[in-house]
Amino acid sequence: MEEIFEGVFKKGKQLFTHDGKKYRAWNPYRSKMAAAILKGLKEMWIGKKTRILYLGVANGTTASHMADIAKDGMIYGVEISFKAMKDFVELCKKRDNLIPILADASKPDSYAAMVESVDLLYQDISQKNQVEIFLKNMEKFDVEKAIIMVKARSIDVVMEPKKVFKMVREEIEKKHKVKQIIKLDPYARDHAAIFVER
Repeated sequence: MEEIFEGVFKKGKQLFTHDGKKYRAWNPYRSKMAAAILKGLKEMWIGKKTRILYLGVANGTTASHMADIAKDGMIYGVEISFKAMKDFVELCKKRDNLIPILADASKPDSYAAMVESVDLLYQDISQKNQVEIFLKNMEKFDVEKAIIMVKARSIDVVMEPKKVFKMVREEIEKKHKVKQIIKLDPYARDHAAIFVER
């Protein structure tokens, strides 16, 4: 099946059929969650009814795939960029389980009233203080499970990414348990997916 996916990516197709079933390509070069799956994700924390708070939703590429999986759940997509949010709003018009929130993820109090209880926090934000934002939202929304896509070069442009990931792990482990760290090269250079439980 992997060869089929590779062919799909090369041809730029989004939808394809295999053995009579329809599939939608999930490109690991465009979605860090897809990269994490291909790089050895041990446990998928998204199910049919999962409610997700997605920080840094951008135009919704990964969120749309999450919406496919969490068909009876809900994805609250927080994004600060007006331009990216315009694209995400268009996607939300086609999906009942996506909710757009134009807000600054570093200020969870500003959007807390719009978010019902969630099962999973997912963050993909390229800022120096991305770990601080992550921990602040974990506390605010009292989530049991969370995933942060760490962009090493956003935290420290000169430090070796391996050292940045170690530093991030230590910071998170002051309050929570790190279940798995997956380096996302070659799909997302100098990035790691960190899976966290309370």
